[in-house]
Amino acid sequence: MDKQLQKLQYQLDEMEQKIPFLKSKAPEISKATVGWHLDHDLRVILAVISGLENSEPQAYKRSFSWKKKLVFLLNKIPRGKARAPRRVIPDGEISAEELEDKIKTTRKKLNSFQTLPENAFFEHPFFGHLRKEETPKFLVIHTEHHLKIVRDILKDK
Repeated sequence: MDKQLQKLQYQLDEMEQKIPFLKSKAPEISKATVGWHLDHDLRVILAVISGLENSEPQAYKRSFSWKKKLVFLLNKIPRGKARAPRRVIPDGEISAEELEDKIKTTRKKLNSFQTLPENAFFEHPFFGHLRKEETPKFLVIHTEHHLKIVRDILKDK
């Protein structure tokens, strides 16, 4: 398994451990709860994999994005600098069961990641087209961004 995909599996393990704290909040760190951050991140991972699965590899367009270069170089997303697309923003109450189901689904999808076509890609709202080979690194960076926020929320709990 790819090194980045392995890291993502470890991150999913950590996310699973944070589920009992899903209602925890620290407004000075984030307006959102731990559950919101976990749910959002899982929605992103699943949407990205779905984008890869449904892409038409011949439609890939290479483009330059300084934002992508910076994020990939620094291996981090700056806090509070971007707004998530509506389709990956959790709405309403988030349950532990929903999060557990999403983690289980995400694990299954990641296990079949290698079977996706080499030229598969997805459309990122800020970075443009991201190829399959770039995707695991992006997902690890994005997941780590939200896990850091979750860790900060839970620091004193």
